Amino acid sequence: MVHGVHPASDDNLSQQTDNEDEACLEVVVHPTPSATAPATPPPDEPPLSQVIVVQPVNGHLPNNNNNNTLPETEREPLLDNKMVNYSELVQSSRSVFDSGKTKPYEYRVGQLQRLMRMYTEHGADLAAALATDLRKSKQEAYLLEIEFLINDLKNTLMNLKDWMKPDKPEKSFANLMDDVLILKDPRGVVLVLGAWNYPIQLTLLPMHGAIAAGNCVIIKPSEVAPASAKIMAELIPKYLDQDCFKVVQGGVAETTELLKQRFDYIFYTGSTSVGKIVRAAANEYLTPVTLELGGKSPVYIDNSVNMRMAARRILWGKCINAGQTCIAPDYILCTREVQDKFVKEAKEVLKEWYGSNIQSSPDLCRIISDRHYKRLSELLDSGTVAVGGERDPVDRFIGPTVLVDVKPTDPVMKEEIFGPILPIVNVENAYEAIGFINSREIPLTLYVFTNKSADMQLFLKHTSSGSVCCNDTAVHLAVETLPFGGVGHSGMGAYHGKYTFDTFTHKKSCLVKDYNPLLESLASSRYPPYSDKKMNFIAMLMRKRRSLGLQYIPYAMTFAVGVLTAVAFMKFYKVVPYSRRP
Repeated sequence: MVHGVHPASDDNLSQQTDNEDEACLEVVVHPTPSATAPATPPPDEPPLSQVIVVQPVNGHLPNNNNNNTLPETEREPLLDNKMVNYSELVQSSRSVFDSGKTKPYEYRVGQLQRLMRMYTEHGADLAAALATDLRKSKQEAYLLEIEFLINDLKNTLMNLKDWMKPDKPEKSFANLMDDVLILKDPRGVVLVLGAWNYPIQLTLLPMHGAIAAGNCVIIKPSEVAPASAKIMAELIPKYLDQDCFKVVQGGVAETTELLKQRFDYIFYTGSTSVGKIVRAAANEYLTPVTLELGGKSPVYIDNSVNMRMAARRILWGKCINAGQTCIAPDYILCTREVQDKFVKEAKEVLKEWYGSNIQSSPDLCRIISDRHYKRLSELLDSGTVAVGGERDPVDRFIGPTVLVDVKPTDPVMKEEIFGPILPIVNVENAYEAIGFINSREIPLTLYVFTNKSADMQLFLKHTSSGSVCCNDTAVHLAVETLPFGGVGHSGMGAYHGKYTFDTFTHKKSCLVKDYNPLLESLASSRYPPYSDKKMNFIAMLMRKRRSLGLQYIPYAMTFAVGVLTAVAFMKFYKVVPYSRRP
């Protein structure tokens, strides 16, 4: 349900130092089931295919400053010291795709059903990995990641056959006797680069759509969430066909090498800075991309709302995953009067949720790394702490914090916060709030809290954002019929539900004609020698005409019945002698 990025990415490819050692790679070979075999074959059966799971070899990790690598005891054992050729890795996937293996409906459904088994059989293992990386509570792990994936997969399985059918668009007069189709072609070999804040959901949900669309997929989980990356690398080879679906582990070096390869589509979730690097790499081969980035998502509140309810909804959107969510409310725009009411309610709501000792609550996540903790701690110096402000560097804990007296030029307003800090900037009215929002980069999401329909329409009509949610936060991502994506610096492209399938699908135009001699005679005016008569006739055939909508069908039928009745009467009066007519 909730998606995220990191504003100062730990895996920022541009931060690699010149003296950084090139990472040696480990090749872990896993037995892989066939499309019809059980998920885990008996140990005495030979492997049916193999997968290469790429990860750094012990003792040869990139010397980055993040120190977010797995301890020696938690890494996979070394099975082969051979260097991986990324070009061959991608080419092997392309060869399988070219064979047509991934295209049949039955194959796609079979692989998606295997993923469903993985989620249901290993939900506890996935939740444990999320707890290790982020101290994510069981409820957040299941509702915001595991169950979200299960529901998305169920929706895909229920609708895939219909999604795969060719679209039949409206025909023009000149093509009434032709077949006009839009075919749904898979793109080919796609790369999915996952993020660390919702590491399982943000890596595997795009994979659902890529598999459903008939592609081969290579996924690269974020190394900043090592336990989640490790569990995906362990489980996916046991459930999916590894001729077609591969997992690459590693950090900056591995991501850099992957981006040098020629993919048919790249799907990236992360920071805007790294998104620019991904797009630049994709431009080498004109590879299309989806970039799910972030930005400062504003919240406008006026005095017409139920403040208790509004405060609960805003704080929930801010506190889930400790604010490390790309659509988390980033700052509030309101009057001082509304600010005072919100601060009062916030104190009561946070005590109700987390008790008097917030740090001891099992329901609050932790900041992902020391680096991010340090960055967030510095942002607390902006304005005045009105609520919260607790912090503990050893535990990487920062309590939910509301800041007041914040200026637009303060550091907390210059970057995406990506943590449990909520600054309030005072404005006098909706018009001033709209001007403030429009003076900045386009946000990923805009939140409007008002009971005034006119003010709500002002925001909808006069601002731009990837999405809008009125009188709530974050929950719009659970609406599978809505596309999710950004605009400008907050991203490009969209997914969720059918939109994920569409992202990994090329819509191929198709016109089919036959050899009807009558139609060929009508169309022969296109052939030389040309003349005004031929030109005018072809122009008449091609002329755009307004088509009759379905609402006009009853009128057309009534007219047709009337014509037929009139013709019948005319024939009757011609046949019956005048003397015998009624």
